[in-house]
Amino acid sequence: MANLEEKVRSGRFVITAEIVPPLSAAPTKLLAEAELLKGKVDAINVTDAAAGKTTMSSFGAAAILAANGYEPILQVTCRDRNRIALAGDLISAAAQGIRNLLILKGDDPKGGDQPDAKPVFDLESGQLLALARDLRDKGELPSGRKVDPPPRFFLGAADVPRRPDSNWKPGPLLAKIEAGAGFAQTQFGFDLDIVRAYIGRLRDEGITEKLGVIIGVGPIRSAKSARWMNENLFGVHVPDATIQRLEGAKDQAAEGRAICTELIAGLREIRGVAGAHVMAPAQGPEAIAQVLG
Repeated sequence: MANLEEKVRSGRFVITAEIVPPLSAAPTKLLAEAELLKGKVDAINVTDAAAGKTTMSSFGAAAILAANGYEPILQVTCRDRNRIALAGDLISAAAQGIRNLLILKGDDPKGGDQPDAKPVFDLESGQLLALARDLRDKGELPSGRKVDPPPRFFLGAADVPRRPDSNWKPGPLLAKIEAGAGFAQTQFGFDLDIVRAYIGRLRDEGITEKLGVIIGVGPIRSAKSARWMNENLFGVHVPDATIQRLEGAKDQAAEGRAICTELIAGLREIRGVAGAHVMAPAQGPEAIAQVLG
């Protein structure tokens, strides 16, 4: 069976989805949520203390998923560990069958459930990407010590869909590709016109030939939620027509799921889009499973 990297590199449209690991010392809930997505997605992201809130670690959750036949995408942030711990965790993840990494800066712990926690940020996300790349390609740590055998990572980074102006340069994405990224998962792309402009520019710059760009989507629970996202989530734009459609629906959550299904269908038609990444942090995998049918 082809893995995520093989599917992306072959040009197959992939579906990934996100699970927030439970605050639990048992795997039961995590596996029950993964079961809802079985056969519907190509890989499952597990978040790394998103919003600075403690959960089962993404490393532990990804290892549990891998041991139970799922293909995880391990989210790794720079927030909580220094480079020694990060390198050790990445090597351990590879030893447990985890190949896909999404490297992120990480949210400020001040907004989390333990606001007095000290952020580490020993490495920036680009540096952590490069560390993982060198573990894979050179089989060595920054110190030069050899890792035998080296891990086989498929490395990912984050981006935000935008409507590029004439002065826009793809420098940050090119730097992530240079640091080893083979795929990117984006912030929510609720406006297909913006996604078309964004992907079109990436195509023109040759980026989509080097990077599998997976666009973030999700079921919007209500018109109120849509307005909140427009006001509070960086780079997110829910079109007015979508908000009006939600407002006019008898069941706004159901309408939000229908809109998400339509967005995924629309993304399939945009040349250069590698797939859809479905996120529903407030509603959970049940809503994702309903969207994917």
